[in-house]
Amino acid sequence: MRLSILRHAPAVTHGRLAGRRDVPADCSDRDALARVRSRIGVTDHVICSPALRCRQTADALGLTPDATDPALWEQDFGEWEGLPYADLPDLGPLTTDQLVHHRPEGGESFADLCARITPALRALTYDTLIVAHAGTVRAALSLVAGNGALSFAVAPLSLTILHRHGDQWSVEATNLPIFES
Repeated sequence: MRLSILRHAPAVTHGRLAGRRDVPADCSDRDALARVRSRIGVTDHVICSPALRCRQTADALGLTPDATDPALWEQDFGEWEGLPYADLPDLGPLTTDQLVHHRPEGGESFADLCARITPALRALTYDTLIVAHAGTVRAALSLVAGNGALSFAVAPLSLTILHRHGDQWSVEATNLPIFES
């Protein structure tokens, strides 16, 4: 089974942390969208986060999702939601394990995010494209890389591809950018 995850187009956040806020996507770069669509190719099954930015990205790519899955929402950053990036708290020198389990007040940790998302990914039985968030991509990568998945960069409109053989997952590509041909 091949799992492709596309991070949504750039979110319109005005320099603020979006997380679970339902902000729109900037789908104005038609050339980038055309390159993404070309790279994706033929897709039989598409699942989308219910977030507006993900649905707008799918629509801009001419994709019709078979379903939206609330399990695929971005991480809930609780009280940090909507803060300007410059105002986010300095967490100091945390180890990866500490960071994975850090939960902003009223929000969820990366470990919580993975516990929510990975059952949905494991339940897939056919090749699928998911249009979702950076957190969704990192949760998928945690199936292979464990807590180290938190360190992966995930750019807007980048593609990450994983394969599952039985219960074993492998990574074909991460943060695959869309370059000019």
